[in-house]
Amino acid sequence: MQEKGTISIHTENIFPIIKKFLYSDHEIFLRELVSNAVDASQKIKRLASLGEYKGELGELIVDVKVDKKKKTITISDRGIGMTADEIKKYINQIAFSGATEFVEKYKDKGEDQQIIGHFGLGFYSAFMVAKHVEIHTLSYQEGAEPAIWSCDGNTEFEIKPGKKKERGTDIILKIADDSEEFLEDHRIQGILDKYSKFLPIPIRFGEKEKQEEDGEDKDGKKKWKTVKVDNIINNPTPLWTRSPSDLTDQDYLDFYKELYPFSEEPLFWIHLNVDYPFNLTGILYFPKLKKDFEFQKNKIQLYSRQVFITDEVKDIVPDFLQLLHGVIDSPDIPLNVSRSYLQSDSNVKKINGYITKKVADKLGELFKKDRKAYEEKWSDIGVFVKYGIISEDKFEEKAKDYALLKSTEGKFYNIDEYKAAVEANQTNKDKSVVFLYTTDEEQQHGYIETAKKRSYNVLVLDGPVDSHFINHVEQKYEGVTLKRVDSDVIDKLIDKDEKKESVLSEDEQNKVTEAFKKAVNDEKNTITVEPMATDDLPVTITLPEFIRRMRDMQATGGGGPMMFGEMPLNLSVAVNANHAFTKKIVAAESEDEQVALAKQAYDWALLSQGMLSGKKLTDFINRSVELASK
Repeated sequence: MQEKGTISIHTENIFPIIKKFLYSDHEIFLRELVSNAVDASQKIKRLASLGEYKGELGELIVDVKVDKKKKTITISDRGIGMTADEIKKYINQIAFSGATEFVEKYKDKGEDQQIIGHFGLGFYSAFMVAKHVEIHTLSYQEGAEPAIWSCDGNTEFEIKPGKKKERGTDIILKIADDSEEFLEDHRIQGILDKYSKFLPIPIRFGEKEKQEEDGEDKDGKKKWKTVKVDNIINNPTPLWTRSPSDLTDQDYLDFYKELYPFSEEPLFWIHLNVDYPFNLTGILYFPKLKKDFEFQKNKIQLYSRQVFITDEVKDIVPDFLQLLHGVIDSPDIPLNVSRSYLQSDSNVKKINGYITKKVADKLGELFKKDRKAYEEKWSDIGVFVKYGIISEDKFEEKAKDYALLKSTEGKFYNIDEYKAAVEANQTNKDKSVVFLYTTDEEQQHGYIETAKKRSYNVLVLDGPVDSHFINHVEQKYEGVTLKRVDSDVIDKLIDKDEKKESVLSEDEQNKVTEAFKKAVNDEKNTITVEPMATDDLPVTITLPEFIRRMRDMQATGGGGPMMFGEMPLNLSVAVNANHAFTKKIVAAESEDEQVALAKQAYDWALLSQGMLSGKKLTDFINRSVELASK
C-alpha cells in the first residue's frame, strides 16, 4: 500500500493562512497536538469500558520528546490509532473532525464529555513550526495495518505502509529553521505547563531529578540521593473536576497555591458545577485586593475539557468579577477555529448570568450566616460588590442588601440601615436625606469633628470605585443625596433653614471680607463671612460637591487631566463671623495687622486640607513662630 494525493480542503491556499494569521501564537501547535493525543487515549479507554475493545489498555500516557540533533519534536500516544482510510478522512479532509464523529457515534451510550477538541484543523497547526510532518500510526482495530502519512506543508501528501508494532500514534515534526526555539527543553516545558497542566491523561516530558532518602549516616542523620524520575507535567484530576462534598478547605487552599504560588491566601471561594442548560465547572476565588486592582485582571483561566484556552474571559465573566482568581471549564463555550477567542452566543450569556447569580448567592450566604465575619472581610470584598452593583443590574438586585457602608466610628450599615439611622437628624429642608462622607479621615479630620458636634454620622468612602458608587446611589435611591463633609460649611451641607445671627455688624463683616480678599489674593476664590457656631472652625475652605466628585473620579482614572481638561480650583472661603479669632481680626489696630491675621487663618484652613506646601508652607511656619514669639 502506497499512495500519493492532494489534501481536500475547502479554501485555496489555507496553509499560509494557518501559519501566518489563524493562530495568535505559534506555540499553540503543541497544545493542539497534545490535546489530540489525550483525546485518542480517552477514546480507547471509552471503547474498552463499552466492551468494544477487548485488548490490553496498557499504560495510557502521552510522551513529548525533543531531539535537537535531528531537529524533531515527537508526540506519542497509546490511543486508538488510525487506519490508512481514517488518515485520509480525518487528516486529508480538513472539514471533518475525528472527535465530532466520535461524539455523534457514542452520544447515546452515556457520558461523552471527556472528548477533547478536533483532530482536523488543529492538527494542521503543526505546519506553523514544522517544514515536514509524519504520522506513524496503528489502529486498535483487529487486523489493522500500520501506516505512515507525510506532508511537507503543501497540499500534497503520501501514505505508505508503516512498521509500528504498538497501538497508537506518533506525530513527528521536522522543525523549520525559523522555529528552532521550540527545540529548547525549557520552551517546551513552559508551553506544556501553560496549556496541559490539568489534562486528564498523564503527559510525560523526559525525566527530572528528585531527592530521595538513602538511609542514614553513622551519626543517624538521614542521607539523600539524587534519582531520575518521569517528568509528569500535569495533574489529571484537578480540584474543579471533583465533588465539593469530597473536598476540605485545605484542598481549596492548596489548589489556590498551585495556581498562584506567590499570592496571599484567598478570602473565600465558590465551587461552580452545573450540567443544565449548559456544562460548566470551576472554582472562583476572592483574593485580597491591592489598591492597583485594575492591574490584577486576567487571573481567571478558561479551560475546555481541562485544556487551557485563555485568560481573557471578558465575554464569559462579568467585568466586575474579572478581579477574581480561579478556573472555569466548559465544553459549551464556543471557540473559533483556533480556540483562542470566545464568540458571543446564548450559552455565553447564560453562563455569565449563572456566575453572577452564584457570586451574589455566596455573598448573601456569608452575610446572613456570620455578619461580623462578613464585615471583617469588607475592606477586601467591598470593591467587588460596589463595582458589581454599579455595572450589573441583575447583581444589584441580589446584592444591594450586602453592600456595606462604614462610618468613621467603625460601624457598618447597608444603605437602607444607614438611611434609617440618620433620617431624623440628617434631613434637609427639601426633605432629602443627606449622606455625609469623607474620602480621607486624616486630611478631613477637622470637618468630620465639626459634623460630629452636630451628631451627624459620617461615612468613609475612600475606595477605588467609591466616586462612581456615590453617583449610583443617588440615582437609584430617591430622596437621598451624598455630600463630602468638606464640600461646604456644616450648616449648608445639611441646610435645615435654621438661621444663625452674626455677632458682627455689617461694617465689621465688610472689614473682614476685605482683609481676607487681600490675604487670599486670588480672584477665582469666593470670600464669604457667615454666622456659624462659635466652636466651628474660624475658616472653612471648600470645593463645590460637583467639582470634588469630578476630581475624585479623575484621581481613580489615573490622576491625569480629564477628557475636558484639568479641573480648576475655584475655592470657597467661608469665614466664621462668630469665632473668637474673627473678632480678633476686627479688633486689630491696623489694616496690615488685619490682613496678616486673615492670612494666618486662611493658611490654617489650607493646611487642614493638605493644600499648603513648598514655599507657602515655609512662610507659614516662619510666620507662626514669629507670632508665637510676640
